[in-house]
Amino acid sequence: MSTHPAIDDLLSTRRLRPVESLPWLLAAAAYFLFPQYLQLGSQILIMVLFALSFDLLLGYGGIVTLGHAAYFGAGAYAAGLMAKYGWGEPLSALMLSGLVAGLLGIVAGAVILRTKGLALLMLGMAVSLLLFELANHAVGITGGADGLQGMSVSPLFGHFDFDMFGRTAYLYTLVVLLLAWILVRHLVNAPFGRSLAGIRQNPARMQALGVSVWLRRLVAFGISSFLAGIAGALSAQTNQFVSLSVFSLELSGIVIVILVLGGVGRLYGGFVGALVYMVAQDALSKDQPAFWLFWIGLLLILTVLFNRGGLLGVFDLLSRRFKRREDAQ
Repeated sequence: MSTHPAIDDLLSTRRLRPVESLPWLLAAAAYFLFPQYLQLGSQILIMVLFALSFDLLLGYGGIVTLGHAAYFGAGAYAAGLMAKYGWGEPLSALMLSGLVAGLLGIVAGAVILRTKGLALLMLGMAVSLLLFELANHAVGITGGADGLQGMSVSPLFGHFDFDMFGRTAYLYTLVVLLLAWILVRHLVNAPFGRSLAGIRQNPARMQALGVSVWLRRLVAFGISSFLAGIAGALSAQTNQFVSLSVFSLELSGIVIVILVLGGVGRLYGGFVGALVYMVAQDALSKDQPAFWLFWIGLLLILTVLFNRGGLLGVFDLLSRRFKRREDAQ
């Protein structure tokens, strides 16, 4: 039975392709192959989730903000404070932390998204700076510059302790990331995601078609903030420590660098970008602690100048060349 080509295209994007299982197979294999790096691995997965949340805004919604760390930090402090003051059950704390960050995102987004351009950038940054100063001055609650300490996270499902080797933290983070990826994948391939792409390309035309541009962007902002809060909560629970750096502009910049390196609006760009960035940071900072950012900057410049599709764009280019050779033969 034949259908309209546009419908066929939409259905094909929703189907899981075999290559999409590759990141998950590699992540599962890393658990057994690199047991000494599971702590680093869990932090990479957290940054993948953070990048995935931001890609929903930047890559699909076309919303550029320099303050996405505000929602990561809100989730981190929410989970940390719950763990410190008696709510150590990780799963319920994780969801509540995400809801806190999501609610903050909706409130902040309701104001931020009424602006555009430079004003949007500045307001996004202002939210992050305000939360940084609030956390810094509320020493009795957050620990201020010394960070939030004394957290007590209960064993996962009452049986799996967050051990010093990072085994539980890695698997816990991997499963949460998988669920978040399924959610985002469904959203971007659903009519909601298609409308976001249309808004990014031509908001005036979408408004003329009867789409509430501001409301769609606000919903995307809330979902993105929720996922960023989940990533922050995972960071707090697995490290059992929260510092003021979770609100820093540096963290907001890092997630942008990760997406640019991996590929913006690709759904998998955060996977590649976070892996490259975090591994490079870990390896280069040991040998050149004062110089490792030079190499990240150089890689970023080369990516922007010669391959705006990020590192995933390189694989696309190679696959197209390989396909042309096969067709020629």
